[in-house]
Amino acid sequence: MTRYSAEDESSNLDEMPLMMSEEAFENDESDYQTLPRARVSQRHRGLGWFLLGGWKVLCGNCCDCLTHICRRKKELKARTVWLGCPEKCEEKYPKNAIKNQKYNVVTFVPGVLYQQFKFFLNLYFLVVACSQFVPSLKIGYLYTYWAPLGFVLAVTMVREAVDEVRRYQRDKEMNSQLYSKLTVRGKIQVKSSDIQVGDLIIVEKNQRIPADMIFLRTSEKTGACFIRTDQLDGETDWKLKVAVGCTQRLPAVGDLFSINAYVYAQRPQLDIHSFEGNFTREDTEPQIHESLSIENTLWASTVVASGTVIGVVIYTGKETRSVLNTSYAKNKVGLLDLELNRLTKALFLAQVILSIVMVALQGFLGPWFRNLFRFVVLFSYIIPISLRVNLDMGKSAYGWMIMKDENIPGTVVRTSTIPEELGRLVYLLTDKTGTLTQNEMIFKRLHLGTVSYGTDTMDEIQSHIIQSYAQGMSQPPSGSATGGATPSRKTQASAPKVRKSVSSRIHEAVKAIALCHNVTPVYESHVGINGETESAEADQDFSDDNRTYQASSPDEVALVRWTESVGLTLVNRDLTSLQLKTPSGQILSFYILQIFPFTSESKRMGIIVREETTGDITFYMKGADVAMASIVQYNDWLEEECGNMAREGLRTLVVAKKSLSEEQYQDFENRYNQAKLSIHDRALKVAAVVESLEREMELLCLTGVEDQLQADVRPTLELLRNAGIKIWMLTGDKLETATCIAKSSHLVARSQDIHVFKPVSNRGEAHLELNAFRRKHDCALVISGDSLEVCLKYYEHEFVELACQCPAVVCCRCSPTQKAQIVTLLQQHTANRTCAIGDGGNDVSMIQAADCGIGIEGKEGKQASLAADFSITQFKHIGRLLMVHGRNSYKRSAALGQFVMHRGMIISTMQAVFSSIFFFASVPLYQGFLMVGYATIYTMFPVFSLVLDQDVKPDMALLYPELYKDLTKGRSLSFKTFLIWVLVSVYQGGILMYGGLVLFESEFVHVVAISFTALVLTELLMVALTIRTWHWLMVVAEFFSLGCYLASLAFLNEYFGIGRVSFGAFLDLSFITTWPFLWKVSAITLVSCLPLYIIKYLKRKFSPPSYSKLSS
Repeated sequence: MTRYSAEDESSNLDEMPLMMSEEAFENDESDYQTLPRARVSQRHRGLGWFLLGGWKVLCGNCCDCLTHICRRKKELKARTVWLGCPEKCEEKYPKNAIKNQKYNVVTFVPGVLYQQFKFFLNLYFLVVACSQFVPSLKIGYLYTYWAPLGFVLAVTMVREAVDEVRRYQRDKEMNSQLYSKLTVRGKIQVKSSDIQVGDLIIVEKNQRIPADMIFLRTSEKTGACFIRTDQLDGETDWKLKVAVGCTQRLPAVGDLFSINAYVYAQRPQLDIHSFEGNFTREDTEPQIHESLSIENTLWASTVVASGTVIGVVIYTGKETRSVLNTSYAKNKVGLLDLELNRLTKALFLAQVILSIVMVALQGFLGPWFRNLFRFVVLFSYIIPISLRVNLDMGKSAYGWMIMKDENIPGTVVRTSTIPEELGRLVYLLTDKTGTLTQNEMIFKRLHLGTVSYGTDTMDEIQSHIIQSYAQGMSQPPSGSATGGATPSRKTQASAPKVRKSVSSRIHEAVKAIALCHNVTPVYESHVGINGETESAEADQDFSDDNRTYQASSPDEVALVRWTESVGLTLVNRDLTSLQLKTPSGQILSFYILQIFPFTSESKRMGIIVREETTGDITFYMKGADVAMASIVQYNDWLEEECGNMAREGLRTLVVAKKSLSEEQYQDFENRYNQAKLSIHDRALKVAAVVESLEREMELLCLTGVEDQLQADVRPTLELLRNAGIKIWMLTGDKLETATCIAKSSHLVARSQDIHVFKPVSNRGEAHLELNAFRRKHDCALVISGDSLEVCLKYYEHEFVELACQCPAVVCCRCSPTQKAQIVTLLQQHTANRTCAIGDGGNDVSMIQAADCGIGIEGKEGKQASLAADFSITQFKHIGRLLMVHGRNSYKRSAALGQFVMHRGMIISTMQAVFSSIFFFASVPLYQGFLMVGYATIYTMFPVFSLVLDQDVKPDMALLYPELYKDLTKGRSLSFKTFLIWVLVSVYQGGILMYGGLVLFESEFVHVVAISFTALVLTELLMVALTIRTWHWLMVVAEFFSLGCYLASLAFLNEYFGIGRVSFGAFLDLSFITTWPFLWKVSAITLVSCLPLYIIKYLKRKFSPPSYSKLSS
C-alpha cells in the first residue's frame, strides 16, 4: 500500500474519521482484514454455546474438513496447448460436462434426510417415534407416531427426486449435443461432454460454443465473426471476434495439422472481459509469435451469430469462464420456518420442565427416570407433527394460487418451500438490461445548436438530405458532393463563408453519424437453385429487405438505422473501407485509415476516413458529453442541451469532426505506429498521440437515443418504494447508461441528488471518498464495480452501512460474481430478507444467492427463469406477487402455524390436569385413535381452511402498499403472539378438563366423552374466531368435521373410556342423547370460548390493526 506522507495523511483523514482509529489505518492491510473476525472469535464458548447451536457448528466444521480432504481443489495453472494434439497435454484437465445436480445416486437418500433432520422439529419427532420401540416407554400404538413422520418424509423425498430428475435431463440434453471435431483423418462427430483440451472444434452458425476456445479461423472473408454473449454477460448486442492471423491466412482447413503450433494460455480465472496468451508457430524461420487478447477468444455458452468458426479448446468443464462464474444453488429456507423452529425449541423446553414438575410432585418415587421419559412422550403433543404436514401442504396451496392468478399469467413457482418470503422483503436487487428496459434503442432527438429535431420533424431532415445530394449531383464531381471537406467549400457559391446554412449542417451531421461507428451490415445469403450459396452475388445484393446491422452496442445500430431512414444508408463495410448509398442510389466509398474503439476510460470513439472521389481526409469522433466537452470548439449550448436530454431519459452522444491535410495525417500516422510498437506504457503513449489530434474539433450535433423501459416499470418501482422496499440496481452496463435509466425509470426521484462515487484504486482514496459520501444526506449512490471491490476490501462494514441508508443504489460494471457478492453482503450486514430479479445468464448467481430469486423469461433466454424460485413474464407482475401473494402467504402460514401449536398445547394441558388428579400417573387421557382423529379428521379441514383466509382484499393491498411495511417487522408470528396463544391454550385446556370433572361428579366414567366433545367444539369455534374473511369452503369444512365427529361418537364408543381399561363402562348412546350431557358440554364450551370472543371484539373496537381501518 502506498503510504502517504505523515502531514498529508493526518490532514486528509482527520476531517472525519471513518469509524476507525488512525492506528488501525496505519496497520498493514492483512491486519486490518483480520480485525473484525478476531473480535467475533473471542466470544466465550461454553456449554450454553454448545447447546444453543454449537453442536451444529461443530458437526458442520467436521463435515467441511472431511469433504475438503476428499475433494482437494486442484490448483488452476497456466497451460501450453498444442493445436489438435490433446495427447500432448502435460496435465489431466476436467471433463467437459455440465452438471447442475445437487445429489447423485449414493448421496440422494442421506442428503435429503440430512436436510430434513437438521431441523429441530423433525429430529424431535424421530427421537419420540424411535422411543416407542422400547417396551417400558410404549404409550399407545406405533402408527400414531410413525405414520405422520413417514408421510412427511415420503412427500419430501418424492418432491426432491422429481426436481433431481428434471435437472439430470436438462444436463444430459446439453452434454449430448454433437459437434464436428477436426482430426488428421478428417471430421468426426463428438459429444459436447467428450471434448478435450487441444481439440480443434468446428462450430456452425447459431450453435452454442461447447468449451472455452481460441478462435483460429472462420468462413467469413474478413477473418472476423460475431458471437452472441447474452447467456454469459447479459448483454444482447453481438460481439466481434477476430481469428488468429497466422491460422486464418492458411490456404485450407486441413493445413492446421501440417503446421507445428501451440497456444500459451493464462490460468483459468473469473474475469470474462480479459485474457492474455500467446500463439506461436515453430516450423517457420523465424518463429511466428502473435499475442492473444480477449478478441481472439470464444467463451463457452456463447453462440456463433455469423459464419462457421474453428477453434482450439483451451479450458473445459469446471475451468470454463461460464462455470467459474456460476455459484451453486443453496437450499433456501424461509424466515418463517426458522421462526417456527425457534418456537418449537421453546415448546420443547416447556415440555421437559412440565415433565420434571410432574415427576417432582410424584416425589421421585420408584423408577422416576423412566416415568420422566414417559411424561415427555405423553406431552409430545405440545409440538404437533402435523405442523410440518400442514405448513408444507399450505406452501403447495399458495404456489398453486400464484400460478392460477389471472392477473399475473405465465408465473411459475419453481421452489415451493419459500412463498412466505415474498411477504418479508426489504431489499430488491434488480438487473437493468432486459429487466427494467427492453434493450430496444430508438433515435429520438437531433440537436444542431440552434435547431432541434424530434421524432415528428424527421421528415424535414430527410428532405434536406435529398436536396443536398441532388445539388451535389448537378455540380461538377469536385464540388460539394462530399459536403464538407475544406477545398470543396470554396466552390460552393450559395453558402456564406462564415455560417453554414442549416441544410449543409444537417448534411454534415448525418454524414458524420453514418460514418463514425463500428457497425457492419450483414446480408442473409440466398441459396441458389443447385443448392450452393451464391455468396458472391449476395454481397452485391444491397437490397434493404435482407440487410441487418450488427454492432457491439445497440446505440450504434439505432444511429445507423436512423441515417438509413433519412436517406443515407450504410450498405457495406469491411476492415479497410465502407460504402454509403445516397437517396438517389449513388454509392459513396470511403477508406478507413484508422479506427479508435470505444473504451470505458476514454468514453469516446473515433475514425479517420479518406473519401475515394476527392481524397479528403476527415477525422470524426463521437462520445459522451463529459469526454467531448473539452475537445470541441467553444460553444454555449452543449452542456445545457445534454442536461435537458438526460432529464428526458435519453442517452446522449456528441458528434464532432476535423478535416486533416495529407501532411498532418502522415505525421500523425508515423507517431501512432511508433507508439503502438513501444514496450513500456504502450496504452498511455498511444492515447497521448491520439489526444494530439483531439483538439479544437468542429461540433456537429448532439444525438439522443432512448432505451425503452418495460411496460409499467415506473408505477411498479413507485409501488415497491412506498411498500418500504429498498431497490438496488446492479448492472454490467456503463455508468452513464445506468444513471440515465435510473432517472428515466424513476428509480431515483427527479428532485434527488445523485452521488457518483469516484473511481478509487487504493485504501487511502477509498477512505477519502467514503468520507465525502458520508457528508451527503439522502442522495442516491452510483458506484462502479472496481471501486466497489476496493471499498469492500478495506471498509466493508462502513460501506454497507452508508449504502443501506441511501434511498437507491446503482452499481454499474458489475460482474456476475460481484452481483452475488452484494446480495450476500446485504444478508450478512442487515439480516434483512433480499430478493433478486433478473433475466439473463449473468443474473443466475445473484438469483441463487438471494433469499428469494425471481427470474424473468426475456429475450436473453430462459437461463435465469430456470434457476429462479419464481419465474414471471414481465417486471410489472412483481408488484402483485409481493403485495398480494407475499402478504397472504405469510399471514396465512403464521396463523396456521400458531393454530396448529395451539391445538397441541390444549390437549397437553388437559393431559397434565388429568395426570395430576390421578396421582401423577403417566397414563394417556385419550386412546391412540382419538389422538390421531383429533389431529386429522376432526379438526384438520377447518384448521387447514385458514389458507383461504385474507385480511385485505387484493385491490386494497395494491392501493395501499404501505401495508406491506408491517409485514417486514414480522409481527404476525413473534414471541409475543406465541405467548398469547400459549395463555389461551392453558386457559382453555384447564377449563375443559376441570369443567368436565366438576360438572360430571356422578358420571365420572364419562369424563373422556364429555371433555373430548367439548374440546372438538372449542377447536371448531376457535377457527371461526381466527378467520378474517369467510370463504364457502371454510363453512363446508366446519360442518363436515362436526358431522364426522358425531358419526364417530355413535360407532367408536369403545374408545371413549378412560385409560387402557375403560372400567367396563363403554359409552352408551342413551347417555349422549340426554339433556344433561348436551347442556353441560355446551356450558363448558361457552366458558372456554366466550371470553376470547369478547376480548377480540373489544380489541378490534379500541385498537384496530391498520388494515381493518382501510376495509371499514
